Amino acid sequence: MSRKRVAVLISGRGSNMAALIEAAKDQSFPAEIALVLSNRPEAGGLATAKAAGIATAVVDHAKYGKDRAAFERAMQAQLVEHRIDIVCLAGFMRLLTADFVNQWLERLINVHPALLPAFKGLDTHQRALDAKAAIHGATVHFVVPEMDAGPIIVQGAVAVRNDDTEQTLAQRVLAVEHRIYPQALALVAQGRVRVVDGRCLIDGLPVPEPASLVPAP
Repeated sequence: MSRKRVAVLISGRGSNMAALIEAAKDQSFPAEIALVLSNRPEAGGLATAKAAGIATAVVDHAKYGKDRAAFERAMQAQLVEHRIDIVCLAGFMRLLTADFVNQWLERLINVHPALLPAFKGLDTHQRALDAKAAIHGATVHFVVPEMDAGPIIVQGAVAVRNDDTEQTLAQRVLAVEHRIYPQALALVAQGRVRVVDGRCLIDGLPVPEPASLVPAP
């Protein structure tokens, strides 16, 4: 089976992008990173991608003002030009319109630093601490028009420690993101994920509940 062609969309340093690039170096991985696209010309991840021999493109959102449709048409043109099968968001700091998302339904995935549906949006680590959550983690999900609401593909959890700060918790969760994002991409690229009634089934089985994912101390 040929490897799926993947575009990674970034706005900054792209640490999750780097994790995907590293995983895809293995020729047995079912996807190849064919394009890294940024909405910011100064994004540090572009240099990382170029160093890995991956094609890069910039669609600078600032040049489009408030015309989100034109911005997204320019992105779509790049994705079509590079024959992209799957799009991964990796710290891409632009909200996408329903028109764009619907073109890529079940082919557009994102990693979020929380155990969705808890803590949608920003500042997830501090909010988890403020809520005295016992577990926290990260989620890879399909993107739908509603923010952070798409079907969950993979989750990874960590126990919240009594002495955790926002920074220490964020560091441990980022390590989880780097582990589960390649795992989720591989599942999607292999065609092992099916969405039924708004939920993902992996090889016909439901995604495990977060509480079962916390590693033993």
